[in-house]
Amino acid sequence: MIIGAGHAGLAMSRCLADRSIDHVVLERGDVANSWKTERWDSLRLLTPNWQSRLPDFSYEGDDPDGYRTMPEVIDFLDGYAQTISAPVEAQTTATSVRANDSGYRVGTDQGEWQCKTLVMAMGACNIPNVPKLADAVPAGITSVTPMDYRNPDQIEDGGVLVVGASATGTQIGDELHRSGRPVTLAVGEHIRAPRLYRGRDIEWWMDVAGVHDERYDEIDDINRARRVPSLQLAGSPERRMLDLNALTDIGVKLCGRFVGINDGKAQFSGSLANQCDLSDLKMGRLLNTFDEWAAENGIDDEVDASHRFDATRIEASPPLGLDFAKSGIKTILWATGYRPDYSWLDVDVFDRKGNVRHVGGIVDAPGLYLMGLQFLRRRKSALIDGAADDARDLSTHLAAYLDENAAVAGS
Repeated sequence: MIIGAGHAGLAMSRCLADRSIDHVVLERGDVANSWKTERWDSLRLLTPNWQSRLPDFSYEGDDPDGYRTMPEVIDFLDGYAQTISAPVEAQTTATSVRANDSGYRVGTDQGEWQCKTLVMAMGACNIPNVPKLADAVPAGITSVTPMDYRNPDQIEDGGVLVVGASATGTQIGDELHRSGRPVTLAVGEHIRAPRLYRGRDIEWWMDVAGVHDERYDEIDDINRARRVPSLQLAGSPERRMLDLNALTDIGVKLCGRFVGINDGKAQFSGSLANQCDLSDLKMGRLLNTFDEWAAENGIDDEVDASHRFDATRIEASPPLGLDFAKSGIKTILWATGYRPDYSWLDVDVFDRKGNVRHVGGIVDAPGLYLMGLQFLRRRKSALIDGAADDARDLSTHLAAYLDENAAVAGS
């Protein structure tokens, strides 16, 4: 059984079908439910169209270097599900999972299922990860998460504090500021990246240079790697670079990490300069990797000349506080990431932080697997493009597990 009919669950379904393994895909809504119901209107994929490669399915249009809109992503995944004849049970929400002698008993709002193996392919973006300090937001200020946000029209006129400067925070902050709502961006850890480098999309470089294919067992601190924020990228038709400099150029104000609220005033860390310096350093190291690969593979003459970008510009003394009333802030948008929802999983596989214990997606329980999480087996695991390789690996392990158990039962 697979829970989740997004790109990860569908990729696993295809791999299981190729191995003639009977299965069903449970989906709480319809295929691509999260893309249909939990994304803002203007969002485009961060990856180019050519990079949407699922098992036996890829982009065949006339704009390989473009970035899909949400309706296009939905059509792509709906088309994939139909092409592979995925056995999806739509409008079926998993409510409980318990281990038993035969594998796992899965309770749903449509009845119960029994399965020998279970693949949890819901991804990591189930619940907005809003910090506890949000409880202290003064009355009269509206809190919004990216899961609720659709477009600027739903946001009250007035200032907006966007908390978080990864891809989501920078994209929504840019959109809100251009709508006429003054934006202040609270910046914590982030990774600056250009949309284009030496004339090629950064995702092209990540692909050919092998960065996306780095494996979980090749990383010194995989837990740290799994917490790394997403790149500051946007999939705009103009292929523009959306970093902190681009935001300050249009008037967005920058503050440090949002650390507290006291007496109606927001408090920010004084680490903004250090965070930006570190981000610039990481970007430089990544570009060095690309340059080295280009030189080693003899393509320096096929791409533009190597170059570096101006350092991130910030005020000499960024503000450490902000009075909500005096500043005109009416809304706080918490672009502070997500976490998976395992509230229905009644199996002893959780660590002390509430994360599922696993090694490369193989959970610490017989026949239980994960798909679609950040750096699950490769750096690209959470991308549409990462699902195929992970599904092949994990379906191989799953098939071997079934064969081994069948052999034991027959002995």
